Amino acid sequence: MAGVFTGSKIRRLERRQWHYIRRVKVNELNLNHWSLESVWDAVDSKNKVALAAEAEKAIIECRQYLEKRLNDPSEPTIYGVNTGFGDLAHTRVDSNQLSELQRNLLISHACGVGDDVPEEIVKAMLLLKVKALSKGHSGIQLQTIQRLMDHLNERVFPIVPSQGSLGASGDLAPLAHMVLPLIGEGEVTVDGVAVAAADVLAAKGWLPLKLGAKEGLALINGTQLMLGYGVMAIRRMERIAQWADALCAWSLEAWMGRSEPFEACIHQVRNQVGAETVAGNVREWLHGSEWQKKPRQQVQDPYSFRCTPQVHGASRNSLIAARAVFENEVNAVTDNPLIFPDLDQILSGGNFHGQPLALHLDALALAAHEWGSISERRTFKLLSGKHGLPAFLSSNPGLNSGLMIAQYTSASLVSQNKQLCTPSSADTIDSSNGQEDHVSMGANGALKLWKVLDNVEQVLAVECLTAAQAVSLRNESGMAPRLLKLQAAFRNVVPFSGTDVFLQPQMLAAREWMFSQDLDA
Repeated sequence: MAGVFTGSKIRRLERRQWHYIRRVKVNELNLNHWSLESVWDAVDSKNKVALAAEAEKAIIECRQYLEKRLNDPSEPTIYGVNTGFGDLAHTRVDSNQLSELQRNLLISHACGVGDDVPEEIVKAMLLLKVKALSKGHSGIQLQTIQRLMDHLNERVFPIVPSQGSLGASGDLAPLAHMVLPLIGEGEVTVDGVAVAAADVLAAKGWLPLKLGAKEGLALINGTQLMLGYGVMAIRRMERIAQWADALCAWSLEAWMGRSEPFEACIHQVRNQVGAETVAGNVREWLHGSEWQKKPRQQVQDPYSFRCTPQVHGASRNSLIAARAVFENEVNAVTDNPLIFPDLDQILSGGNFHGQPLALHLDALALAAHEWGSISERRTFKLLSGKHGLPAFLSSNPGLNSGLMIAQYTSASLVSQNKQLCTPSSADTIDSSNGQEDHVSMGANGALKLWKVLDNVEQVLAVECLTAAQAVSLRNESGMAPRLLKLQAAFRNVVPFSGTDVFLQPQMLAAREWMFSQDLDA
């Protein structure tokens, strides 16, 4: 429920004069092409955003073309512009009711439930919606896009329930919630506090918008929920990929494992770019290690060490493939119908269908899971009481359980990920009385991916805790210098445990330390 809108909040939100500051990154891209880094930078930034002049021109010209067509008495019906929606597409709506039609669309489609979408993803969704609408094929009014940017610039973020999208006719329900504040409905957060959108609009002097023909449909058609989750998930996964390679080297040192499986020649003859990258990363982490010069009793290490380049590398390959698809979608127009003033056409198609994203969201979940799965196995090996390490890495096993149960937690999270990795995109279900008879379920895939990443990050944090404990039980002298630097930095956050301690805070601290920063590769 929205919080009480106090006088102090109203004063903070009093209308003030300000102008759009053109962000250098966006201007450099001229709003024609955004990389994923462009989106990440914009999400992180507190700078204000604005449309480039070219985008404003395209938006205005598209809107003028649409209005010209609507004012032509000989114009036939245009789906979603002067008709109903979905299976009601054959029902024509009178010209004097077109604005009411768009308002009704928003409030009737705002049927989301479940946990709220994280704020960083809501911000990404707003940015990506502005990007799609700015292409000049959606028929939106300039003032409507400017209001979306007002929400970004003033950090007034709509509250968006996460569940309710089939990932087909766009992310209809979540996007409806995202744009409800434009018409004075729904809720927003201000400084992290939930507030009725109508109260915020009144305090800021923003009048609720009266949507014109097609505007509601342009706002809620699109893949921005799936895309927002996917784009931000890829950033998390790139950080996971860095840490997974570092942890393999860290655990290999602690295990006194063999470095031969990471030699470049092995991977060059297989021609898998991901494996070559991983092997190279591990070699860099191990560079200068005196430990690797010591004789080994084992001829081969278990797969969780020996096959890390192949496993981590395969996940990296999936990430590379998904990155290209998601960057294309960032620069796409995904609502319907689409307007092509230069071609004198308004065409109804299916760019809102989430299948391209859905397949990769499922693949990304599986790729992330594999990083966690093999990490848990390395943790398990380090606790096995072999290679000169005590059982469960306890200085006094028996009286102390050491890290025994931390591995249980990892195993539980990995098992849950196995269940979550069932592909959402394999499912479909009829909707809108059979008009929408094949759906992507990409939104469900996106939500599952986000949860998988939560689990994987914690599993990797347990391996970090375990590898550091194992190293501390040995003489650290001679360890690879870069890994020794990591070990020292980690010890500033989590101290060595000579006896049993309350482990949960250490596990959480390890995750925070790892994933709140980029790893110095």
